[in-house]
Amino acid sequence: MSTSPDYPGMVPHARQHSATVDGIRQLARDTYAIRLWQPELARTIVPGQFLMLRPAAGSDPLLGRAFALYDVYSDRGDPRGVELGYVVVGKLTSLMTDWQPGVSVLVWGPLGNGFPVPAAKRLLCVAGGIGQTPFLGVAREALGLQSYGNADRRLRSPTNSVTLCYGVRSADLAFGLKEFRLPRVKVHVATDDGTLGHHGLVTDLLCSQLETQTDDTHVYCCGPEAMMKAVGEICIAEGVPCWLSLETPMACGFGACFSCVTRVRVGDDWDYRRTCVEGPVFPADRLLL
Repeated sequence: MSTSPDYPGMVPHARQHSATVDGIRQLARDTYAIRLWQPELARTIVPGQFLMLRPAAGSDPLLGRAFALYDVYSDRGDPRGVELGYVVVGKLTSLMTDWQPGVSVLVWGPLGNGFPVPAAKRLLCVAGGIGQTPFLGVAREALGLQSYGNADRRLRSPTNSVTLCYGVRSADLAFGLKEFRLPRVKVHVATDDGTLGHHGLVTDLLCSQLETQTDDTHVYCCGPEAMMKAVGEICIAEGVPCWLSLETPMACGFGACFSCVTRVRVGDDWDYRRTCVEGPVFPADRLLL
């Protein structure tokens, strides 16, 4: 597999850390956020990156699981830890809901490339389900309310506005809406069953937003693959730059097992890229979903 400057890969300071559970809160039905006390990670991770997490003791589960950054939390302005969002779907996430403050865990990261530093006057974030996780940090960074990562990652100028188009199956699965009550942020929700917001697809919301303005607009997207494929096709047709954050299942998280490859365009041909290293964020016009 070749490498390409279009897919720079994970940051060089990714490594294994010991972390301590600092608390768990429920966000929605079967949806939680876990806080991990780990100041070094809090200082280096950026929105769109992820961590591989597993218990410090025992071997069940043996492999870590990937969790996207929800946000960084601080103590008197000093970054102290990271918060990760998750849905209870398997063995590890079922165990995690019972973890108490003080429990030790192992974390490998930060992994992946993360979303680019926002560089447009208008940013549209399109999320499906738990794919909403990275966009709180994205919005705060875009508006200049918070910085992430080291000194090399700095916002040139704040974005004029951020709009979150958020799709979920039903109202009881929607989370984080109160946290998006930020200056110059608008939230539009779509539900499959019509229990909250627009009764229909999140792509309906995206199309409505693009009808009003496409100039100097960028789109960031994360969620189910079929949704992201549709979002990418819409943005390509409209000539709007778009980045997709893939939620590909991963085994190792650092590129050794090649279990998470995805197809990308390379010139007039195509090649594989590892979602955990060259991604998980890719330009939509380079992906072959």
